[in-house]
Amino acid sequence: MAQWLDGLAGVLSAPGNAKLVNKMQGHMRLASRKPRRSAVLMCFTGDAQARELPQDARILLTHRTPTLRNHSGQMAFPGGRLEPDDAGPVDAALREAHEETGLEPSRVETLAVLESIAVGPSGHPVNPVLAYAEDPGDVWCASPEENDDVFFVDLAHLIDPDNRFRVARLGWSGPAFDVGGYVVWGFTASLLAVMIREAGWEEPWEHKDAVDLRKALRASRNGEGHGF
Repeated sequence: MAQWLDGLAGVLSAPGNAKLVNKMQGHMRLASRKPRRSAVLMCFTGDAQARELPQDARILLTHRTPTLRNHSGQMAFPGGRLEPDDAGPVDAALREAHEETGLEPSRVETLAVLESIAVGPSGHPVNPVLAYAEDPGDVWCASPEENDDVFFVDLAHLIDPDNRFRVARLGWSGPAFDVGGYVVWGFTASLLAVMIREAGWEEPWEHKDAVDLRKALRASRNGEGHGF
């Protein structure tokens, strides 16, 4: 494992880790009465020999196709539902990442699995899986019906205060990131914000008044079709 991820892996392996994300999301959701378990892969890459955050540190993100029925146009970590053949969240996250981005599971080292977090209006539980790939190889839109963009984004870009802001809608407020014209918000942005803070990478940034979520999305490349 890359030593620069040791501290983050320790925090995200500790009991009660889901509370960090729930607090960042700005609300708590009750789990669905008919839970549909899912997992997402938070896969970092970067210099394996570095002790501190290396300049080439990156994390894998996808842009969900705007024509999808659910979560259309959103920026997200690769992931999806647990299938009967999956041994657990790690298997599901690695399988989904391979299906969506071409990332080979054999290239990935699992570092931590967060507790289930109830996400979105449905409240379905999701297990985020922290992982590292020293050499992830090429990634691409392996499932174009699900994603129309797949890439590793520089951690330095996400940490940069100029690319951070908050969005709000109907009494809810949460963190957001500008990534090449895409707006990363919601669950994915909360996970990113927690990891940046808990790893000690955060730089001071001005928490200005939150931008209206609809306005931010209309000005973005997301193409989200929420209808709100």
